Amino acid sequence: MASPDAGSPSAIAPLLTPAGWELLNRVGPYDEAEALTLNEALRREGHPPELVAAVLSQARLRARATAKFGEFARTMLFTPEGLEQATRLSVAALHAQRYVTAGLGRVADLGCGIGADAMALAALDREVTAVERDETTAAVATLNLMPWPNARVVQADATAVDLTAVDGVWLDPARRTGRTTGTGGASRRLFDPEAFSPPFSFVTSLAAAGTPVGVKLGPGLAHDDVPAGAEAQWVSVDGGVAEVALWFGPLRRPDVTRAAVVMSGHGAPAELTSPHPFRPDAYDGAVGPVGTYVIEPDGAVIRAGLVTDLARLLDAHQLNEQIAYLSADTHVPTPFARAYTVREVLPFHVKTLRAWVREHRVGTLEIKKRGISQTPEQVRRELAPKGPGRATLILTRIGATEKRVAIVADPVPR
Repeated sequence: MASPDAGSPSAIAPLLTPAGWELLNRVGPYDEAEALTLNEALRREGHPPELVAAVLSQARLRARATAKFGEFARTMLFTPEGLEQATRLSVAALHAQRYVTAGLGRVADLGCGIGADAMALAALDREVTAVERDETTAAVATLNLMPWPNARVVQADATAVDLTAVDGVWLDPARRTGRTTGTGGASRRLFDPEAFSPPFSFVTSLAAAGTPVGVKLGPGLAHDDVPAGAEAQWVSVDGGVAEVALWFGPLRRPDVTRAAVVMSGHGAPAELTSPHPFRPDAYDGAVGPVGTYVIEPDGAVIRAGLVTDLARLLDAHQLNEQIAYLSADTHVPTPFARAYTVREVLPFHVKTLRAWVREHRVGTLEIKKRGISQTPEQVRRELAPKGPGRATLILTRIGATEKRVAIVADPVPR
């Protein structure tokens, strides 16, 4: 008999009983290598097979959730889809602070999922109404929000909720198709904003009616799709771009149109902003040759269209106005980019590069590229690295001639 879907009612319901909750919290941190042994031990204790399966599935999800929720994950419940879309708590805190700064005390979290953003809002003393249409997910959110008496969960369609008693709204629309419970079929990512749940037109209608609104969307949102009057803030976490948040009304900062926030476990968030709309047809940066350093902007900076702003901040220039690599002769430490010291610049010819790799006995080869059609995996296979040495190759095009080069470089320690 197949195990139930970890996000199905049959997998969640056994955990919402006193016996199920006690057993889940007793098993401790999940270890995949010990899962079979633990399964057998719990069954020998007399626990029903469906409860054991639910406990092990949930323990596995809690282990995965630690990256987003830290120690909170050990006392939370999750569904697979809810965990995948859930905001990291550090980013949720960034969202919640907007409502505090704007003086909005009563917030509706429409489409709250498993409750991550609602948790952050409640922790900052906002009165939160968390709305979730799916019954199982709403039950999970209810449990996750139990430590905060100023938060309540309502099972309802986000577009049908009465908002007259709230001061502001936060939305995290579902951007995947749902799964059919028990089939094991994977959900599918949606790219049309009108296919989101709730649709993007609902978000913009709230903003047009004067409701202070914030919304989380996928980081690939095009600048042309950012509504007039909204602030767009791209956020990256540990080098990966996680989202773009759009802010309307008093939640928007009057002097910011685009922003890039870079977050990591190494310090406080860093932000780069611009008051000007993005104009791809009005390049205002400088282009120059490969200097002492090559600088790779963080993905949030690239998505926000702030590469030339970063170049000015670092007294650097682009290698090609269409490609997001910068170069400079001095190193300015920054959280917004990774710097590499240039060893030499080679033409991007496979025979030349293969000979260089062989001569330097390079076995560990990091390959980065922009503006080159080949994938790093294809290039690595062609170069056949073998040996004790290490190297980084940055493959790109430079200058107006679009010359293809391979820059041999060493990462500058952070």
